[in-house]
Amino acid sequence: MSPPCASAKITLSCPLYAADFDPENSGFLLVGGGGGEGRSGVGNKITLLNASKKHDLSEVVDIDLSRDEDSVTSLAYAQSTELWATAFAGINSSMKEQQQGKNEHLRSFLLEYPPRRRITSGEADTLQEKASEYEAQTKALTRVSYFTPSTASKPETFQRIMRLSRKRKANGPRLGAVATGLAPEGEVVVFAADTSSPSVQDIRGRIKLGKNEEAADVDIIGLADFSDSQDDETNFKIAYCTDYDIFMTECNYNYNRSEELDSQCIHSIPYPDVFASTKARPRFRSLRFLTPSLLLILQNMPNGAGSELCLMDVTGSILLRKRLHRKIKSGTTLTVAALPFTSTSTTARKQIQHAIAVAGADTSITIFTLNHTSRPPYTKLQFHPHLFLPSVHPTSITSLTFSTHNPPSTPWTQTPAQYLKLASTSIANTCVVHTLPLTPHSPPRKRPDTVASYVLTVPGAKSSITNTTFSVLAALLAVGIGAFFLQAFTEIRGGTPEILGAKGWLNEQWHGWLAVPYVSEDGMPTAVNRIDDAAHMPLSVASGAAETPVEALYGAMDGAGNRVSGVAENVGEAVEATGEKLGLRDVLRQRNVGSDTSDAGNDGKEIIVRHAPAEGGKMSFSAEVHEPETLVKHHTEAKKWEDMEHQERETWKRRLIDAGEWAVEEGESVLKGVFFSGLGAAVGAAVGG
Repeated sequence: MSPPCASAKITLSCPLYAADFDPENSGFLLVGGGGGEGRSGVGNKITLLNASKKHDLSEVVDIDLSRDEDSVTSLAYAQSTELWATAFAGINSSMKEQQQGKNEHLRSFLLEYPPRRRITSGEADTLQEKASEYEAQTKALTRVSYFTPSTASKPETFQRIMRLSRKRKANGPRLGAVATGLAPEGEVVVFAADTSSPSVQDIRGRIKLGKNEEAADVDIIGLADFSDSQDDETNFKIAYCTDYDIFMTECNYNYNRSEELDSQCIHSIPYPDVFASTKARPRFRSLRFLTPSLLLILQNMPNGAGSELCLMDVTGSILLRKRLHRKIKSGTTLTVAALPFTSTSTTARKQIQHAIAVAGADTSITIFTLNHTSRPPYTKLQFHPHLFLPSVHPTSITSLTFSTHNPPSTPWTQTPAQYLKLASTSIANTCVVHTLPLTPHSPPRKRPDTVASYVLTVPGAKSSITNTTFSVLAALLAVGIGAFFLQAFTEIRGGTPEILGAKGWLNEQWHGWLAVPYVSEDGMPTAVNRIDDAAHMPLSVASGAAETPVEALYGAMDGAGNRVSGVAENVGEAVEATGEKLGLRDVLRQRNVGSDTSDAGNDGKEIIVRHAPAEGGKMSFSAEVHEPETLVKHHTEAKKWEDMEHQERETWKRRLIDAGEWAVEEGESVLKGVFFSGLGAAVGAAVGG
């Protein structure tokens, strides 16, 4: 079962293409988009949203942009305080200005926050300010062009991608990168991002791509958070991917230059085999740094055959793959969030859990977690499915972004509930924010003053999918075992035909106490349940040659009826000769008086139990005592209890119980030495062969 996840949704007046949370506070969310240049009725704008409540999104302030320019294609927070924030936006100039060789694609804006700002991750639902009570103050700061002017006859160089390195707590150096789109020759420009007003003096390097090549995605990571060396305070790694290759380079914040950076291809998708059915290759869609030596790649299969996540080290080796759900034909965007936690092992390396969100072309969002160390070697890597969100938006998802989790400094016993937010936008003008609850990781119970780490999924715990699967299998096993024992019990007690053969599992004593023969609706307990045996009966028993087992059975019953009729005539003579006709209990009592032998109590006479037709079509039951010679002469079909088959015994036990002449508690030993004759025995003998 999926963990609980609250969500809030808002519909704005224009398509949305970019979003970013305030890195200092997840209560504010910037979104941007628009209808582009020349579209009447659909403007371009940036909107600040109040995302502090789990189930509600509201507008705080709008920045209306010119309709003569392009829409907002990328957006990121540059700086933020308690009172104000600055943001960078990718907005391309009008086509007229671009034809003149001018495209000021990178803009910066200032936004003033509402007073008495109370939004914190633990007090998200206590914000008192409303957008209607706040008159916003916004201001456009600067606009700048970083790309090399195009020499093509029709210059069409747009800013498509912008990425900033993660903001550090100490407000250290920060780099950003922008990448071109639709350019004759692609380009990635790296610049200093710790400023409110970027300029050409902030450029730290350029990466030239080949002809007609574009960067599908770019990411930057600082080395300072993963190294103890002071020299790494200003060092950064940059990775970017084209359709089929992944490149990496390094850049120092202090280098103030515009020359080209040397990049190295660390991985390429090979061409398919010459005998392959298709020559198409998978394509890289997006990438993110997890650590300076670990990359996460989103890759789409050719012809909409699916999408997968790849974990890669800086040498280009694939460490782990994870195929997305088969219904996801391709992935559209990717985002990650780092959640450092304290390791319970003795290693000194810092542990990190990364929350990973992937948007699919089917408007679904899949969330995974990945636990790893901050430095190599990386062992026991595994993607853990956390949550699947289907049909989040009406149409294609354009952007995904996680909020920045700032671990609390208060003891875990005094810290309110912690959350990680995930925002997504679409071209259907919608923005949705999901609030994911975080769990404290192994807080020491005996030290309530300890500050705990917070993670999305507790390391080592089984995922919800695993738990659900185990529960279903356990339930099915319990039902199966219960059904097995119920079937066995009903077979033993004669409630159902024998399928398992449970009566054969009992020893003789338990069999006598518990086993009851199964009697069908037509009153033929043995014959009806042994059709297969009837198929092998001697033809002399049946009234004629039978073509099927059923015909053989009916023939056997007819023959038995004829034999019983003859027996009835002989029995009449025997009764007249002896004159003794008592109930079975009385006869057995007389037999057992004064002696333990079978015959002493009856002066050498034999006991026979008869079950034969009587007047009116009914069956009569009687116990008689005869001389041995008379019994042999007139009751040739009679059988002793010891000589009968198991099924014949079961039939007679049911008859005796129904007549009140015997009980299971008395045991079968009292029936030894007694002869039995009648329709049930005849049929049983015929069917038994």
